[in-house]
Amino acid sequence: MDEPRPDYSRTELYAEADAFIRDCYAELGRASEVEDRLDEIADEIEQRGHYEHTPFELEHGAKMAWRNSNRCIGRLFWQQLNVADARDCETAREVHEACCRHLKQARNGGDIKPLVSIFKPEINGERQVRLWNYELLRYAGYQTEDGIVGDPDEVELTEYCRSRGWDSDKSRFDILPHVVQIRDEEPELFEVPESAVGEVRLRHPEYEWFEALGLRWYDLPVVSNMRLEIGGIHYTAAPFSGWYVSTEIGSRNFGDRDRYDMLPTVAEKLGLDTSRDRTLWKDEALLVLNRAVIHSFQADGVQIVDHHTVTDQFEQFEQNEADAGRDVTGDRAWLLPPMSSATTHVFENDYDNSIEKPNFFNQEPPAELSERRGSVGR
Repeated sequence: MDEPRPDYSRTELYAEADAFIRDCYAELGRASEVEDRLDEIADEIEQRGHYEHTPFELEHGAKMAWRNSNRCIGRLFWQQLNVADARDCETAREVHEACCRHLKQARNGGDIKPLVSIFKPEINGERQVRLWNYELLRYAGYQTEDGIVGDPDEVELTEYCRSRGWDSDKSRFDILPHVVQIRDEEPELFEVPESAVGEVRLRHPEYEWFEALGLRWYDLPVVSNMRLEIGGIHYTAAPFSGWYVSTEIGSRNFGDRDRYDMLPTVAEKLGLDTSRDRTLWKDEALLVLNRAVIHSFQADGVQIVDHHTVTDQFEQFEQNEADAGRDVTGDRAWLLPPMSSATTHVFENDYDNSIEKPNFFNQEPPAELSERRGSVGR
């Protein structure tokens, strides 16, 4: 979600804590404990300027944040979220190692488990941990005289890493290192070990030529650049993962013109007339890409969901929330799948895009990456 990052006064922090604790404890059947807990929190804020969540507050708060994530279509499974409490990590290396554990645990042999790893929060306005990576697994992008090789979305981070001495093959699919910053110290770079990386080689159930395109994608989407806010406490490093919706890879990562832009290549292989949009060559190529993604993940035993199934699941989530007496908020532009939108119930519905807390929020990118973005020609 997009919202300016608030700096709470002590009074405002207590008000945020009060609202969260009352909701959290009510949902967990612990309402009788609320007043004593709020007295503890008031004392902590008075003495230290902040307070610490108990393990069960952290766990349920993270689940609530997923439930409140307006842009997420996969919220039916919010109660199944696993929470790794990584607040004891002190060094950049410890954070990196916890991120690698996240990748392995969430992957779970292909039977992917929803997981969030939560590192130290801000303390009195001082950030303790920041991950510069958009995701824990992402491919590098290289600006060359002949255009961009790899993922155009990662040119700035790639240039930064190379300026710090990172070396790579300069291929289309080089996994970027983890860039971890502790407080205001210089970020440290860590190569992601092969044992923490899972990739799916893409092939098509009908077209043998598709495999020769050499496409592949990592099996686990772990968004790592967002801020998790629970009860007024800002967790600026809280990588979160579920499993892929197939259109995220087939329609966006490979289909978008400003990403891997594979539609013209696939259309050429299919022998389609690309001289006019009205031949619907983009639609045919898009379908082939998405079928390849679903087929390949399924063949490799990696969990993935198609856009029709996931919107049916979201409809069940809406019913569950109604039964629980809660309103569903949502950002319709994000909930609509990027293909065949009109075949889903989301197309016919309107959603209240109000922001509820706890929640995940976008953060401003590190200043050095923003400066590089302004200087890179696309």
